[in-house]
Amino acid sequence: MRIHLQRVAAIHDLSGFGRASLTVIIPILSSMGVQVCPLPTAVLSSHSAFPGFHAKDLSQELPHIIAHWKKLNIQFDAIYSGYLGAVDQIDMVKSFIRDFAMDDQLVVVDPVLGDNGKLYSTFSPEMVVKMKELVACAEVITPNLTEAAFLLDEPYDKNIGLDKLKGWCKRLADMGPKQVIITSVPDQAQENNTSVIALNAVDKRFWRVSCDYLPANYPGTGDAFASVMVGSLLQGDSLPIALDRAVQFISMGVRATFGHAQSPAEGILLEKVLPSLNAPVQISSYQLVD
Repeated sequence: MRIHLQRVAAIHDLSGFGRASLTVIIPILSSMGVQVCPLPTAVLSSHSAFPGFHAKDLSQELPHIIAHWKKLNIQFDAIYSGYLGAVDQIDMVKSFIRDFAMDDQLVVVDPVLGDNGKLYSTFSPEMVVKMKELVACAEVITPNLTEAAFLLDEPYDKNIGLDKLKGWCKRLADMGPKQVIITSVPDQAQENNTSVIALNAVDKRFWRVSCDYLPANYPGTGDAFASVMVGSLLQGDSLPIALDRAVQFISMGVRATFGHAQSPAEGILLEKVLPSLNAPVQISSYQLVD
């Protein structure tokens, strides 16, 4: 009997050191019973939080890899894109989504652009314009608050209110996605909390999951969050349960790492918390937002 494992095309960069991008995505999705087929957009000696890193753009290699996959007639249950190192790669991903489309396929775009109100140093405003085109091809998007602001041409506001944030979700959904998930939102109702706000545009319901904030910044947590979301949705979880599982996983990873003296740039101690992905769903903390 042939076993069918769900298969994901993961279009991200590969960093040799530092837990981020594909070195986070592959173990998370594999732990959740999903086969990961990486399509590396760039290879880096380490992720960009380490000074002096070496990077090799793979834009010229992508068409050859994709052409071979077409010859093999590979089918993907999900297509999941993240960091794209060049504007031209966005058109490649758009073509990939079109060429490998199939029924009931999950298309997730993590529109990596920036954080803390600023674009990443390697990106230009042109990247924002092109990323809007890619967002329109997705079923699910997972921008952080900074990226949501850039996609909507709005000023970054870390004190944004809930009503305005819901309006942002609706406007992002109007661009094409059915599910909009905005991360890294300061919780105005509870000091020292951060939250995730999501809209399911199909049933027009908003969801929120909050967690305690710890004063540390770990690269790669956005990749980990989106990856758990992808795995959960492929397992048939509802949007709020997927949100809950992703937030709980990141919170657990941060707490497992926070007490150690290692450099935060190395990322969360993923290896310590991966087994939790196979545990039963815990008591949920998601809220339906009116």
